[in-house]
Amino acid sequence: MFSMGNWFTIDRLDSGTHIISEYRHWEETHCYLLHGEERSLLIDSGLGICRISGEVSRLVSGPVIPVATHIHWDHIGGHAEFPEFCAHEAELDWLSGQFPLDAETIRAMVVDRCELPEGFDVSGYEMFQGQPSRVLHDGDKIELGGRSVEVLHTPGHSPGHMCFWEPDRRWLYTGDLVYADILLAYYPSTDPEAYLDSLERIAALQAERIFPAHHSLDVKPELVLRMRDALRELKARGELHHGSGVHNYGDWGIWL
Repeated sequence: MFSMGNWFTIDRLDSGTHIISEYRHWEETHCYLLHGEERSLLIDSGLGICRISGEVSRLVSGPVIPVATHIHWDHIGGHAEFPEFCAHEAELDWLSGQFPLDAETIRAMVVDRCELPEGFDVSGYEMFQGQPSRVLHDGDKIELGGRSVEVLHTPGHSPGHMCFWEPDRRWLYTGDLVYADILLAYYPSTDPEAYLDSLERIAALQAERIFPAHHSLDVKPELVLRMRDALRELKARGELHHGSGVHNYGDWGIWL
C-alpha cells in the first residue's frame, strides 16, 4: 500500500471528530474518525489504495478501532492496518472468502475513474479478510470514553449495513444508505424493501446532521425524508423491486 502523499483530504468537524476523504477516486469516499477519552473509532477505513493509518496517527493517539458501515471493498480497505476491528454479524462470511464479487472484478473497480498514485500496481490488491474482535448487533453501544455511539442495523444496500448514531449530538453516519447521488440497490445482495424499512427507521430519529460515505458532504437531514417518501411511492406503484431500473429525483436517485 502506498504512502498517503496528497491522497487524503482532512476536514475537522470539531476537536474530536475528523473526516478523512479520498477525492481522487470517483467514489469520493469519506471515513469518520471519532475521538473519545479512552479510544477512537474509525467509521469505514476507505479504499485501501494508500495507508489511512498514517493520517489517523497524526490526528489521534491511543487505540483506534475501525468499524465498517458494511463489508464492501471500498469501506474496509484500511482495516488490515489496525490490530482489531468490529463487524456486523450478518456479513461475517464476506470476511472469510465468500464475498459475491471475485478479485478481478474488485480490482477493476479500484482503478475505475481514479487518479492513482504513481507506481500503484492493482494486481497486488486484495480485499481485506479477517476475524473481527467484536461482532456487532442492532442496538449495541460502542463506548469511547465520554462518547457513546449506537449501532443501528439498516439493511437494504447490504445485509449487514449499519448506521452509527450519536444521540447526544444527534449526528448520524449513514454509510451507503443515504448520500447525494445514485443509491445502489440492484445487486442480488441488496433488498429494496429492507431499504425502505431502514429509511423509515432513521427518518424517525430526526437527526440534525447527516454524514454520508460518498460524494457531497452537504447532505441535509430533509434528504432522508425525501428518500423515504420516494421509496414509499415506488412501493405503492409496485416498483420497489430489483429490475425496475433507475429512478432519478434530481439531486439523488436509486438504481433497483
